[in-house]
Amino acid sequence: MIPRVGERVRAGQAYTSRPGAYAVLLRGRDVLLTHQDAPAPEFQLPGGGVDPGEHPIAALHREVWEETGWKMALKRRLGAFRRFTYMPEYDLWAEKVCTVYLGQAVRRLGPPVEEGHTAHLVPLPLAVEMVGNDGDRMFLRRLMR
Repeated sequence: MIPRVGERVRAGQAYTSRPGAYAVLLRGRDVLLTHQDAPAPEFQLPGGGVDPGEHPIAALHREVWEETGWKMALKRRLGAFRRFTYMPEYDLWAEKVCTVYLGQAVRRLGPPVEEGHTAHLVPLPLAVEMVGNDGDRMFLRRLMR
């Protein structure tokens, strides 16, 4: 069973399933985070939605490059979580099924290409406090043990 994090399911609200792939990317003792300016400013693990017909790992490589400008290397799958949330950028109530991987931030290729994103290397304990959702925080805390 995939744990649910964050806000409760709203009774009577229809949700669209939105699979996503995200990564905890280490660089020495730091974690690579992305900061998204809109719709609300927030630090996050890099990653995002898997498009129909797209392989989750290919989607993750694409999303990491778009949001951070970095190339990554994956080591293993850490697990998954579910969030029920409103996504204003898509005007969509979504059940986000977020698969999280562990990897390494290999090399910065350039600035993020996705508008409103910036990349930040942050010490792991600080990253736990900075990320904006409980699922990201859960996986960062597990790495600190």
